[in-house]
Amino acid sequence: MPEKIKTACRACHGGCGAIVTVENEKVVKIEPDPDAPLSKGRLCPKGLAGIELLYDPNRLKYPMERVGERGEGQWKRISWEAAYDRIISEIEWVRHEYGIESLGLVQGTGRHHFNHLPRFAHTIGAPNWFEPGTAQCFFPRILNFNLTYGRPLVVDYYSDVNPEMILVWGTNPVVSGADGEIQFLVRDALRKGSKLIVVDPRRTELAERAEAWLQLRPGTDCALAMGMLHVIINEGLYDKDFVEKWVFGFDKLRERVQEYPPKKVAEITWVKEEDIIRAARLYAAASSASLEIGCAIEHYPNSFDAVRSILFLPGLTGNFDTPGGFIQATEILPDIENRLDYIEPGVAEKRLGGKKFPFLSGTDIPFPSAHIPDIFEAIRTEKPYPIKALLLFGNNGLLSFADSNKTYETLKKVDFLCCMDLFMTPTAELCDLVLPAASWLELDEVFSVPYFANVAVMAQKKITRVGECKSDEEVFFELCERMGLDYGGKRVQDIYDEQLRGMAEKFEEYRGLDFEKLCEMNYIKIPPKYRQYENGGLKTPTGKMELWSTVLAEKGIDPLPKFVEPPESPYSTPEVCKEYPLVLLTGGRVPFFFHTENRGLPSLRGQSKYPRVEIHPETAKAYGIEDGDWVFIESKRGRITQKALVTDGIDPRVINCQSGWWYPEDKSPEHGWRESNANLLTCADPPYDRVLGTYQLRALLCRIRKNDDRGIETRYEESCQRDV
Repeated sequence: MPEKIKTACRACHGGCGAIVTVENEKVVKIEPDPDAPLSKGRLCPKGLAGIELLYDPNRLKYPMERVGERGEGQWKRISWEAAYDRIISEIEWVRHEYGIESLGLVQGTGRHHFNHLPRFAHTIGAPNWFEPGTAQCFFPRILNFNLTYGRPLVVDYYSDVNPEMILVWGTNPVVSGADGEIQFLVRDALRKGSKLIVVDPRRTELAERAEAWLQLRPGTDCALAMGMLHVIINEGLYDKDFVEKWVFGFDKLRERVQEYPPKKVAEITWVKEEDIIRAARLYAAASSASLEIGCAIEHYPNSFDAVRSILFLPGLTGNFDTPGGFIQATEILPDIENRLDYIEPGVAEKRLGGKKFPFLSGTDIPFPSAHIPDIFEAIRTEKPYPIKALLLFGNNGLLSFADSNKTYETLKKVDFLCCMDLFMTPTAELCDLVLPAASWLELDEVFSVPYFANVAVMAQKKITRVGECKSDEEVFFELCERMGLDYGGKRVQDIYDEQLRGMAEKFEEYRGLDFEKLCEMNYIKIPPKYRQYENGGLKTPTGKMELWSTVLAEKGIDPLPKFVEPPESPYSTPEVCKEYPLVLLTGGRVPFFFHTENRGLPSLRGQSKYPRVEIHPETAKAYGIEDGDWVFIESKRGRITQKALVTDGIDPRVINCQSGWWYPEDKSPEHGWRESNANLLTCADPPYDRVLGTYQLRALLCRIRKNDDRGIETRYEESCQRDV
C-alpha cells in the first residue's frame, strides 16, 4: 500500500513543502504540498528531481579512501569505523603536533548542517571554521541588518497588504531564489499588482516587467544607492515623522550623500541621471515598498557599504516594519548553539582574520568565521602558523572559492583532506578520505524559513536511506562520542528538541512540542507583527534605525557608507583594461542547478546542457562570434570556455558567464573543472572589503575570442547515448 509522507524540500536552502510517496520501501513520487505555508502547492525543478538524485547510480554510498596518488582517482571502500578512526587520528595528530588551530573545517552554502559544523568545530576546540558565504554571500546583509535595524528583515508577502513597489537589487529571485519559496511569493505579489524597480546589469525577466530598470555598471551599487538617497533626502521625499522619532545619524548621512549628486553617480554607474532621479522618486512615492536584495552585491570589496546604503532606502521612506513593507524577522526558532565558549581563549584569538576583520573573525561576535584568503595563505606559507588538515562538508571548493588555480595548488599542499558529499566531485577527487552524504530525503531536520528571517518552521523527515550514507550532523555526533566529547545529546533530534523548547519560551502555545510532534504537524506558521519598535525601540545601541553606526564608530571604522571603485576595473586599472577590455560578471544562474550541484542529473542537465555567456550583439560581431558559438573567456588569472548567448539585454561593455560548472560526464578525476568554471577567472587577492574581507568575484576585466572546439558537446552527447 503506498504511503504519502509530508516533508520539506532542501534541494536549495529550502522551504517548499513536498509530498513523498513511498511504495515497497522505495520513493516513487514527489509532488508539491498544497498545504505548505509559503510554497502553497509548488516545487521547482530541483525539488521534483529528488528521486533522481536519491537513486542516481553515481551517488557516493560508502566511505572511500584514496589508494593512489592524490588526484589519480584510485579509491577503495572502507567501513565507517575505519573512516572515523582515520579522521580522529588526523585530528589528534594536528592537535598534538601543531595545535588545534591548524585544523580547518569547511562547508558550503547553508543547508541542514550549516549551524552544526561550527558547533562541531568549537566542541573539539577548533577556531578555524569557514565557508565561502560568510564574507561573500548573505552575511554582509545579516551584519548590516543588525547594525542598521537590529535584526534581519524580509519583504512582507504575508499580510493582506500587497507591496505596491518592490525594489529588486542584485538578485533574480524568480530564477535563483535560494530560499525556494521566495520565487513563488514574488510571482504571487506581481499577480496581485506589485510594481518593480530592478537594479541589474542584465535584462532579466523581472527587469522586463519593471517600471524602472537601472542597468548599472557591475560593482557600482554603493554609488547608485547613495545617488538615490541624495534625491530622496534633498527633495524631502523621506518620511519626516519616522526620521525625527526613530532614525539616528540622519544629518550626517545628509552630509555624506552630497558627495553623490545624480550627475556624478551617472558617470560612475553608467545609469542615466534622469533614470536615477525617476527611480528614487518612484520608490519614495509608493504607499508600501520593500526590498529584495541579493548576493550579487556581496561579490566585490565594496560589498559592506553597498549593502548598507541600499538598506537605508526602505526605512527612510517609511516602509520599515509596515504592512506590505520591509518587516522584522519573527525569529520563531532560535539558532543551534555554536559553543564558542568551548574554545580556549588563547586559541580563539588565533582565528585567522580576527585581527584584520573583527566583524568576520573576531572573538567578540556571535558567529565568527575565519577569513578564507588568510586560511589559504597559512596553508601555502605556514604563516602565522600552518593549516595541516581540512575537513570539508558539502563544499566543492575547486569551483566555489575564487581563483581556482590557486585553490587547486593550495589544497594539494594540505597534509590531510577529508570531504563529505553526495557525489565524487572534482574537490572530492583531491581528498584522502571521502564520506557519503545523505540527500534531503534521507535526513531529519527542523528549520525556519525564509532563511534567518523566518515566519514558518518546517519539519524535514528521513524517509529512506541509500547505501551507508549519513547526514553530516550524525557524523559530528558519532565523532564526538568516539572522542569522548559531549555534542549535546544522544541523537540529532535532541538538538532539534532543544531548539523547539527555545521556541516555546517565546510562543507559549507550543510548550511541549518536540521534533516527533512537529513531524506530525509538518509546519508552524506565525503571523508577523508590525511596528514592533514602538514597544521598546529597535535592537540597536541607540534603539533607533542607525544610519551613522555607533558600533562601527567604536571600532574606529567609518560609520557611513562610501563608494570605492572595484580593485580591477576600467577606471582603477586602465592598463589592464587595454588588454582585457570587457567587464566580467560571473553569477549567471538557471533554475535547474544550485551552485555546483545537479550537473549529473539527466532531467536537470537536459534543460541546461552547457554554460552560457551573455554577449551583446555589437560585441559579438566585433569578435566574430555568433549565437551558439563556443567562446574563450580570459582574465589575468585563467581561461575558460562557455557557449555564446547573444542578447541585447546586456551592455556592450559587459559579459555575463554562468558559475558552478563542471562536467560529471568527464570520467577523469578532474571532471572538467578547468573547462568552464567561472572561478578560474576571479580574484582572491587584496584589497579586500574594509569590514568583512570580501574578495572580488564580479566586476573584473576579461577578453573573449571564438573557440572552434566543440569537444564538450561531443562528450556530453556520447555520454547520453551510453546512458540510454
